[in-house]
Amino acid sequence: MRGITRGLMMGGVFAAALMAVTPITAQTLNIGVRAGPDSIDPHFTATGTHAEALKHIFDTLVWSGDQLQLEPGLAESWRVVDATTWEFKLRRGVKFHDGSDFTAEDVKFSIQRIPTLSGPNPTTIYVRRVKDAKIVDPHTIHVITDGPAPTLPNDFIRLFIVSHKAAAGLTKETANEAFNSGKAATGTGPYKFVSWTPKEQLVLDRNDQYWRGPSAWSRVVRKEIPNDAARIAQLKAGQIDMIVRAPASDVPQLQRDPKLVVAVAPTVYVFNIEFDLREKTTQISNKDGSPLAVNPFRDPKVREAFTLAIDRKALAEIAMEGLGRPVTQMVTSNIFGHNDKLPELKPDLDRARALMKEAGWEKGFKVTFNFTNDRLPGDGAVGASVAQMLARIGMEISANGQPGAVMFPARTRGELSMLMSGWGTLTGEAHYTLSSIAHSNDPKVKMGAFNWRSYNNPTMDKLLQDAAVELDTPKRKALLEQANALFMTDRPSLPLVAVSSAWAMQKDKVAMPKPRADEDTLAFDLKKP
Repeated sequence: MRGITRGLMMGGVFAAALMAVTPITAQTLNIGVRAGPDSIDPHFTATGTHAEALKHIFDTLVWSGDQLQLEPGLAESWRVVDATTWEFKLRRGVKFHDGSDFTAEDVKFSIQRIPTLSGPNPTTIYVRRVKDAKIVDPHTIHVITDGPAPTLPNDFIRLFIVSHKAAAGLTKETANEAFNSGKAATGTGPYKFVSWTPKEQLVLDRNDQYWRGPSAWSRVVRKEIPNDAARIAQLKAGQIDMIVRAPASDVPQLQRDPKLVVAVAPTVYVFNIEFDLREKTTQISNKDGSPLAVNPFRDPKVREAFTLAIDRKALAEIAMEGLGRPVTQMVTSNIFGHNDKLPELKPDLDRARALMKEAGWEKGFKVTFNFTNDRLPGDGAVGASVAQMLARIGMEISANGQPGAVMFPARTRGELSMLMSGWGTLTGEAHYTLSSIAHSNDPKVKMGAFNWRSYNNPTMDKLLQDAAVELDTPKRKALLEQANALFMTDRPSLPLVAVSSAWAMQKDKVAMPKPRADEDTLAFDLKKP
């Protein structure tokens, strides 16, 4: 147990752009982002772009480093006390933006409020193992779990700490209004909330008393510019200092611009196709539009045919224009529990067509294929390419690219039959991903929160339940490797390609020493050249 504790502790567009030119001061950092937060309440949703924005205002108990390594955050250290108790020693002298002291009371309050909230992607997955939180003293808290919980510190990299005073008495009906107005937006992070205009911009001012030291930027403005061409135009016009998620097709010309610098890095996000495996699903029909008697995706042969119809190398090299890499499973190779023995996924159209014929769908069927077009680099292009590839085995695919803010709530409501999005194993451990999407949706064991499509395999459930409590690191790794292999056999989702990301910035204004594997763009990490 001491071994695991040590391991875990050390965790026209261009014309329009020109018309909007505004002066940029030397101390203001203007970032053009593709998407921003869905609220200023950090516990509202688990969406990556939401968390990225709110890391500026709120700290987490455990920090995730640039390569997802666990590092001290508001907790200076943590250790296992017994099989169901973790002790977190809290950082002393930390102040909230209103000047009040950060204490264990704020940690307990933040843990306890998460299950009471309701958002499009629940953040309950980060505290699902918590049974109770007991304050030992103002700077020590014991977290009681529902059994051995070896990955609790990994989960806590998304445990945002809010002020128990500022957020007192808020309900799920009133919380968003209080946070969005700034009334409850009191954190300990490197920036203070100034204003937020949804779908437009988030304005932040430097917290000069930040415990890590003050940032290089007195003001940060995160401007939401979902149109890729518009972001590039504003960057080249000098209206913004930096853009995130530069399109792959534009990277070469951005690299040739002497005024700009481009940073490229692989991330942990994996594009994957999700199938609705319920008996009744809404977006599938015969090609003439008549209803089907059965859901074809419930047949393993159909799912196998789909994966064999997809050329992952072509997606990475052509659709993503080099900013992607084929994957063999739902997690990337740097994630704990990745199964190195799983084979490369190669296309085989003849076999795919044969499987469709065996399954009784030689002429295919009609399905709406939903995918995001504003979230991760290349998502729209990959979605459109997949639709074309599936047409080669007789499928009639209605490609429906849409904003993530539209698609994810529809997914939660069970309205989609087939979709593609990007999933990132942000905690650095495969259990986070598999327990969320591969375990049956079972509130009793607090797993399967994102398994909306009724995938259920008792063997998978047991593997993940065993891994959840296994304190022996090699044994836990073996269980996760088995679970990854089983997932690829059952194919409730089809992993496609991992995402690389590109940032472009004004050479004389911004430097980015370490691009992050989770793709977060954090102003505190950005320096002046």
